[in-house]
Amino acid sequence: MTSTDSPRDLPLCVDLDGTLLRTDSLHELAVGLLAQRPLDLWKLPGWLLRGRAHLKARLTERVQLSAERLPYRTEVADEVRARADAGRATLLVTAADQSVADQIAAHVGGFSEVLGSDGTENLKGKRKASALVERFGRGGFAYVGDSRADLPVWEAAEGAHLAAPSARLQQRVAARVPVRGTFGRAATWGEQLSAWRRELRVHQWAKNLLLFLPLFASHQLFEPRLLVLAALAFASFCLVSSGVYLLNDLVDLDADRAHPSKRLRPFASGDLPLWSGVALAPALVLAAFGLAAAGLPRDFLGVLGVYVAANVAYSLVLKRIAVADVLLLAALYVLRVVAGGVAVGVPPSPWLLGFCLFFFLNLAFLKRYQELQRMQGTAEPRAAGRGYRTSDLDLLRSLGPSAGYLAVAVLALYIQSQAVAELYARPWLLWLAAPLAIFWITRVWLFAHRGDMDDDPVLFALRDRTSWAVAIAGGVLAAFAAAPL
Repeated sequence: MTSTDSPRDLPLCVDLDGTLLRTDSLHELAVGLLAQRPLDLWKLPGWLLRGRAHLKARLTERVQLSAERLPYRTEVADEVRARADAGRATLLVTAADQSVADQIAAHVGGFSEVLGSDGTENLKGKRKASALVERFGRGGFAYVGDSRADLPVWEAAEGAHLAAPSARLQQRVAARVPVRGTFGRAATWGEQLSAWRRELRVHQWAKNLLLFLPLFASHQLFEPRLLVLAALAFASFCLVSSGVYLLNDLVDLDADRAHPSKRLRPFASGDLPLWSGVALAPALVLAAFGLAAAGLPRDFLGVLGVYVAANVAYSLVLKRIAVADVLLLAALYVLRVVAGGVAVGVPPSPWLLGFCLFFFLNLAFLKRYQELQRMQGTAEPRAAGRGYRTSDLDLLRSLGPSAGYLAVAVLALYIQSQAVAELYARPWLLWLAAPLAIFWITRVWLFAHRGDMDDDPVLFALRDRTSWAVAIAGGVLAAFAAAPL
């Protein structure tokens, strides 16, 4: 904190949303309604028509916030507790509903009083300023806030304390009242761009390369017209996958905050505002459908719709059901392959689909195994938001590699099929792909067993030189096997 303390021993009044919290409690409640009671979403417009205070009260009745998991601005919380220890008055004064404010104040500690909205009056802006002037008199308090909505309160206060202010806000406040201190700073453009790159999961777009697999398997990868169609399908899936990642992270906020690494995700940590995800997720999905409609077959739009629907079902329900979640994750990979075939008019073979199903089922089990392994030694017996317990580790360690080796079995059966004889001049060379696959599958499970792997197996593979070497070796084998005699 950069601070010049108020010249008198005045009460310090602290805002909640964006100030004590790095997020907005109203947005948290709205997203919580989506996650916990999605069938009540249709009631939101009616509640809002009766005022924001009424909306907050109704949301508070239906959604349970975990105060201990919310992202706090630690500099503000530390200042509150330090002043309380020194015997100075500190008040939490917020437009959030009173019950939410009470819960958060109890968790943070140090507040001598809590003032919040009561379901009828929204304690914000001029109303907040009037309430504090009535209690302490004009200039009889200092105030910590974060936005333009707090300007009337700062103007009524003796001094202003700013939480992570932009340069423009700081100038506007300084022109009206003395700025006594700042807590933190606003994120730079570079930091915001980095946060969006992480939130949109740009690295996960590598999964969408599966759309090119039907072209590769049918030896038509370098057909210009088909390659353009596959690239258009790839771009559509990148947009829609980022959209569903946003939805998933919004729905999974509380569980992510209970996770040792997922708590650092931009929405969970408060690095990005929740409203931006609510706005951007449907925009990305609509853009994906618009792009696909511009140049791809109508059937591709149907597959894209199934992909979106399956992801919504996963985010809202199926991710909490053990086994069903990993089966759906594997199916979503297979659906990418199907979509690639539909886009270019080259149906993927049953052999390819079977291999992908078992191979990616293996990776889905691996992801759940890693999540549970990180929980060992903690007080939590269950994975937050999932249907698994730490006691399931041994079972997952058995099921995952088994699924991977079934993929290798499908590969072996394919090598002996008539389809290979028609596509490859040297089909016997493809047998070398089987030990490569066994090596990679066993190696990643060995790393996971030792605790040496990132949460996401795909991210691990993208960063792992050995994985790249295995993939390149497989491609070279396929090329030599297909080359004319």
